[in-house]
Amino acid sequence: MFEFFNPPAPAPQLPPDRIDAEYRRMRLRVFLGAFFGYAAYYLVRKNLSLAAPGMIAEGLLDKESAGVAMAGIPIAYAFSKFIMGSLSDHSDARKFLVVGLIAAAAVMMCVGLIPYSASIAVNCGILFAFMLAAGWLSGMGWPPCGRVMAHWFSQNERSFKMSVWNTSHNVGGGSLALLVSAGIALFAAAGITQSWRAAFIFPSVVAMVIALFCWWTLRDTPQACGLPPIEEYRRDYTGRAAEKGEEEKIPFRRLFIDYVFRNRLLWMIAVANVFVYFVRYGISDWSPTYMHDMQIMTQNQSRVAFSLFEYAGIPGTIVCGWISSRFFNGRCAPVNVIFMALVLIGVVTYWQSGAVASLLGGDIETTRRMVVYSALALTGFAVYGPIALIGIQALSFVPKNAAGTAAGFVGLFGYLLGDAILSKIVVGQVAAHASLGWNATFWLFTAACAVATAICAVTWPKELDTMRERIRQAGK
Repeated sequence: MFEFFNPPAPAPQLPPDRIDAEYRRMRLRVFLGAFFGYAAYYLVRKNLSLAAPGMIAEGLLDKESAGVAMAGIPIAYAFSKFIMGSLSDHSDARKFLVVGLIAAAAVMMCVGLIPYSASIAVNCGILFAFMLAAGWLSGMGWPPCGRVMAHWFSQNERSFKMSVWNTSHNVGGGSLALLVSAGIALFAAAGITQSWRAAFIFPSVVAMVIALFCWWTLRDTPQACGLPPIEEYRRDYTGRAAEKGEEEKIPFRRLFIDYVFRNRLLWMIAVANVFVYFVRYGISDWSPTYMHDMQIMTQNQSRVAFSLFEYAGIPGTIVCGWISSRFFNGRCAPVNVIFMALVLIGVVTYWQSGAVASLLGGDIETTRRMVVYSALALTGFAVYGPIALIGIQALSFVPKNAAGTAAGFVGLFGYLLGDAILSKIVVGQVAAHASLGWNATFWLFTAACAVATAICAVTWPKELDTMRERIRQAGK
């Protein structure tokens, strides 16, 4: 079974006069496959967040149980991304991504088809189990994409190219909300009760179609297509290289211990990732429920706000990557500090939208909705840049062979602690607590922004020293 995922053998190298044209064609094609493939994984990730208000209204869930059930995906995803990252370093990225996407879509579709109990506890257990399965399969998305980007794009272009690629999850997350609205409308028009089931079924069908596109576009490495390694083609040797004899394969134990576990800088950005992910998922996943509880928006309007948060991350991530490449020679820490400060402004404005609306005047309800839209757009614009650059930092601190493992290690912290525990379980419990509620939740978001900014600031000089040493070694 596992032999199916083995990387393809290197193909005979193409004649020199064909390499440039073929490289250009394949880089675009592979990029599109990785972009839309990863976007499709987000069509089968946050479905429960959008279905939760409808399920809560029908008495199938409450806020605490919804938070616990939603935590299933990041809990499984945290470990899966790490384990799958290690497996993907020795697997065909094309097969790895496509098989995982189809399986994840099938699991999420089942969530929309099964019957539910009158017991909230039973429904929570059922959903948690399905979310665990979906989260585990979702771990097959990022690592092969990281492998593809590390093999097809060189170090001095990677921060910008990966920032553009990283907007794929914004495209997927934003499109999910629109697909859910379209699916609910179709279900309602067909007279189907419990139209919230469309949140699970309709996006899953679309994800399966995209998987077929990815099978056509993706290829594992340039060498598998008869092309030279990317460093040779681009003449860019600034990235950290494996030692002699390790280009083909690094034993997992040495790979993890030497390049990941003992890498102190990787540990620092992993901790920062916890707080960035807490803010990212805490704000986005709970926005429909928060706005319903506070009677700020209707469910349709809250889905628009959800999409706006995701789509605003597209220009934000691109700008963040461009600033990193243009002004900081590909370094990530300085830009992370700037953008996390903007996240803090957006979160506080979202929290205090009522007070801001009162200051602006006019119809309070309408003005408050506009303030919420603007605050979520600013938060989404700013938070996804650091998400992207922290992942890029992880790739730049290790050899290409260890790209998936490093990404999985950093993701383990972000998803398990930041997403599953903090943004799902803790937020669900705090928001539902009579003496705490949403105000206490937003104090946690504010503190997380401040801590993440401080850690990114600490990595600033260390990252610069690492890059100087890398360039010195390459010049020997």
